[in-house]
Amino acid sequence: MRRCLLAVHAHPDDESSKGAGTVARYAAEGVHCVLVCCTGGEEGSILNPAMERPEVAERLPEVRLDELAEAARIIGYHEVVMLGYRDSGMPDTEANARPDNFANAPLDEAVGRLVGILRRTSPQVVLTYGDDQKGYPHPDHLRVHEVTMPAVEAAADPARYAEAGPPWQVAKVYWSVWARARMVGLHEKFLELGLESPYTPEWLDRAGQDERITTSVALHGFEDVRRDALLAHATQVDPTSPFWFGLPWDVARTVHPFDDWVLARSSVPTELPEADLFAGL
Repeated sequence: MRRCLLAVHAHPDDESSKGAGTVARYAAEGVHCVLVCCTGGEEGSILNPAMERPEVAERLPEVRLDELAEAARIIGYHEVVMLGYRDSGMPDTEANARPDNFANAPLDEAVGRLVGILRRTSPQVVLTYGDDQKGYPHPDHLRVHEVTMPAVEAAADPARYAEAGPPWQVAKVYWSVWARARMVGLHEKFLELGLESPYTPEWLDRAGQDERITTSVALHGFEDVRRDALLAHATQVDPTSPFWFGLPWDVARTVHPFDDWVLARSSVPTELPEADLFAGL
């Protein structure tokens, strides 16, 4: 049986900041990798001063989709599927009130769209966002969780969304997390090199969910994928950002070279902690 991994993300660039090295590793091993992007990122601003040009601003939604295609190529995704909703923006904004945004979409409709994708692509492993997003509670990130989990359940039920194709049982669902150990390690490297760390004590206090981590995927040979994919999102990522690029890269790539995950549900027995998303399959 073909091995398949499917990742559900909220906006163009989320696929690069969360788990890019993991997906690249499995793609290189022959796993069919599918990206579902729920919105077009229409509410994103230009965050890189070098891209603050009228011709870019006028067609930012199209530019962001071009950036997504390039980042997906760098990571190794074989297929990119747009779920078809508009960026919801932040709470109390005009965009957040629009009926065509992801956060306001009828839940049954959005779940049904994802069920159709799950049944067509037949992934054994699904990557998505968790139930604790206090660090960055963007409405679209919250909605990714609210849609993905019931879609995985519904995809396996032949009585639900019958028009979406034959049922498919996803074997394992993982939630992406950033380990506090990684943040602390980066912070300490900044200080060791005499550099100002962007990881303030207040930031570190709320960072990480280490106690929930079940699975750490080694990125040996794929440490640079996150950086390269992020840089493909030239409108969204400032290459001078100290958060992403403040350390010399030969140093940064050695700090916690793992992606960390929480195994949220599994229909197969697996021994924790894991080092392989496909363990037990």
